[in-house]
Amino acid sequence: MPDDLYFPYDEVKALIESAEGVTILSHLNPDADAIGTALGIYALLKEQKIRHVEVVNASRILPRYLDFLCGYEKIKTKIEYEKSLIIACDCGNIERLGFNLSGRKILNIDHHQSNEMYGSLNVVVPHYASASQVAYHLFKNIYTVSAQSAECWYSALLSDTQYFTTSSVNEAVFDVAKALVHLGADPAKIAACFTQRRSLSSFRILQKALESLHLYSDARIAVLYVTKEDIAATGATVPDMDGIVDYGRSLATVEVALFAMEVEEGIRVSLRSKGADVNAIATCFGGGGHRVAAGVTFKEGNLQETIDTIIAKIQETGLTDGKKT
Repeated sequence: MPDDLYFPYDEVKALIESAEGVTILSHLNPDADAIGTALGIYALLKEQKIRHVEVVNASRILPRYLDFLCGYEKIKTKIEYEKSLIIACDCGNIERLGFNLSGRKILNIDHHQSNEMYGSLNVVVPHYASASQVAYHLFKNIYTVSAQSAECWYSALLSDTQYFTTSSVNEAVFDVAKALVHLGADPAKIAACFTQRRSLSSFRILQKALESLHLYSDARIAVLYVTKEDIAATGATVPDMDGIVDYGRSLATVEVALFAMEVEEGIRVSLRSKGADVNAIATCFGGGGHRVAAGVTFKEGNLQETIDTIIAKIQETGLTDGKKT
């Protein structure tokens, strides 16, 4: 299906250029796709000399290894423009943006299967590998993409495909990666920034998580977790725990992996699978995501009881018994 069917170029351009200002948002506890997509759009709009453009995230702590991206130091924690157009990046529902956006026009750019289409204009392509892939295809036909934007979007694409290893990777993904490299993204530099700048606290919290490993349903379900005490003892932040769930999924027998962490806002649960629809599980509890990668936050509850509840739901649906619904 042609990409033109997904992208209302003229509407997007008119929406941006008629706005009093533009506020680019990404979801709470952002990953590299969220930050990279947002910063790529920020760089693009700044280069167009569009006045009053800001990039904002409500989280106090951001992934530090992304500080090489152009504009990272410009990310604010509060919205300064009262009547600006909101460009939401990589966010499935409006609550995860962390701000009261009532009455605002919203351009919703995403690739989550569970996106709630909360925007005034929604550019959501669930079969794309990353939100940055959506942003690239959208904006390349509106403005000239610079090396700065290309670097941000390539970084986001690299991260959300886990170095081009996920089931979402296809010829189109490599076409986008090639185009972004041609525009100025440096694959070696970006790979080094992703793989050679880990914090010591990320190793310490990983050790705690691996020590917690339990297997269920004849080793088809893997569970890892960290407590508030673990996080405090290691000095870890939420970005330090990104990717821990994938250690559970990497086990040969495992079909579904679960990683739970006790954080300020409650219990955050990440789900990963080798094909089973974990988005359906997350949706049962008010979360969402993709077929093989989803998540949910429980604002209340006991850590072990929360884990037990999710395991029971996975077993009830038969996802680890060969059912890929």
